[in-house]
Amino acid sequence: MKSILDGRPALKAEVDKVAEVAGYLWQKGWAERNGGNITVNITEYVDDEIKALPAISEVKQIGVTLPNLKGCYFYCKGTGKRMRDLARWPMDNGSVIRILDDCASYVIVADNPVQPTSELPSHLSLHNYLIGSGTDYKASLHTHPIELVAMSHSPRFLNAKEITRVLWSMIPETLAFAPLALGIVPYEMPSSVKLADATLEQVKNNYDCVLWEKHGVVAVGPDIMQAFDVVDVLNKSANIYMCAKNMGFEPEGMTDEAMREIQDVFCLPKVRPTKK
Repeated sequence: MKSILDGRPALKAEVDKVAEVAGYLWQKGWAERNGGNITVNITEYVDDEIKALPAISEVKQIGVTLPNLKGCYFYCKGTGKRMRDLARWPMDNGSVIRILDDCASYVIVADNPVQPTSELPSHLSLHNYLIGSGTDYKASLHTHPIELVAMSHSPRFLNAKEITRVLWSMIPETLAFAPLALGIVPYEMPSSVKLADATLEQVKNNYDCVLWEKHGVVAVGPDIMQAFDVVDVLNKSANIYMCAKNMGFEPEGMTDEAMREIQDVFCLPKVRPTKK
């Protein structure tokens, strides 16, 4: 059967990035069983032929009205699907959806009627905000990075300023590649409206990565690889911190002066960039 990716190299490249990241998540132990979710806004790669594709599912309600998503298309990991399988067969373990004109419902258009992630309403709410804020961010990732989740079990690190200061101070690259810090959401029931709303508020507060207490993270970025990179560098710092603790000492970390020098020399952004 013909795939929506056939003859569309730019679209295929975006879906291939999702598959590559899915493989990394599994290899790192961040995506046990069917853990984690990915959604990517692929609207810019949609041509007239895709727009004319008939729905291969019934109309499905999002559960919220999202006016900035009218006519948008998203690649979504399927609910109950494993990242390790998505890495090999992305169009069998995910699907392309079209947001309908009411901005409150969608249909699946390709390749197979794979139901999107159960976290779809919260992911789409993030995309709705990102489009409305004028940024070019198109990817949303939820995963379970081990060391960051472990840190969230300590009350000390449920303070965004404190955990960010510690993570930034472990290695210069963390400040350079995750300059917008790490937001915190206290524990809420997975898939709950409260969790989705709290995450959206943290993204609105200019955090590209949000740590869910005792659960995982959500990251947003211009594409799925850059969203993954933010989590990767933050978790590397968490790992360094824990390695030092396992050696029997509290790591000294870089000084505030050293971190300010890095920010000044590299002109690191303090807010999420918007489209030019």
